[in-house]
Amino acid sequence: MEHIIDLQQVSFRRGEQQILKEIDWIIRQGEHWAILGLNGSGKTSLLSIVSAHQFPSEGEVHVLGNRFGETNLPELRKEIGFVSSSLERFSQMFQNDTVERVVVSGKFASFGLYEQPSVEDYRRVDELLQDFRLSYLKGKRVNLLSEGEKRRIMIARALMNRPQMLIMDEPCSGLDILSREQFLHTLSVVTKNGCHVIYVTHHIEEVVEEITHVLLLKEGEIVAAGEKNAVLTDEHLSQAYQVPVRVLWDEGRPYLTVNKMEALKRVEEEKNLKTV
Repeated sequence: MEHIIDLQQVSFRRGEQQILKEIDWIIRQGEHWAILGLNGSGKTSLLSIVSAHQFPSEGEVHVLGNRFGETNLPELRKEIGFVSSSLERFSQMFQNDTVERVVVSGKFASFGLYEQPSVEDYRRVDELLQDFRLSYLKGKRVNLLSEGEKRRIMIARALMNRPQMLIMDEPCSGLDILSREQFLHTLSVVTKNGCHVIYVTHHIEEVVEEITHVLLLKEGEIVAAGEKNAVLTDEHLSQAYQVPVRVLWDEGRPYLTVNKMEALKRVEEEKNLKTV
């Protein structure tokens, strides 16, 4: 399978609102992508499609070699892991569970454990906890963990079924800088396990070394897509974020600053246009 994802002329509408417009996007073997864009740029709708939870209004979709309309989407979803800060709303279901029970529940894609795991399943749990340097949490209840530890446990849970693709939707939202860096370090474990990453964020400093490519969206259309060094430029990001910005690279990692003088100039120009 050469293409992990292949979208051809994909559009998505909700009622009269055009959310995605003629998206062409390919993820090849060995590539790991970040998706960037302002709120309302279409990131969530795009994730719903590639995670096999939503059909497009138009266009052709292939995910993990499966063509939408010719495949069983619930079965396809078993090949796709998903981690999001929004999953915190389900955390109450895990509060009284141990770390091992939470991780092993990923095999059954359930919030809570309603089936009997095998001895082999728990061996897999031990492997994941060791890979993520979380073995010290064995036996602990989830309600005793820090937010950063909970997020890393959720990644281990998502990898329980050895998915071919892992989607992360703003997974560092709400984490302090230490917890964020500890979380980002786990991406190397994910990629070494042969899992392809799609990482959605508002913050380009989260585009770490393991991320190879970037898709930049604006109002449902692609501004730029390709290798991260070619996409994360002042010009592309200023266009997508609608404010003049500069990109600074440090040890292979990008950081964003706002060009204050240009931003103020643009604000004044917009004020003058409104008063004319």
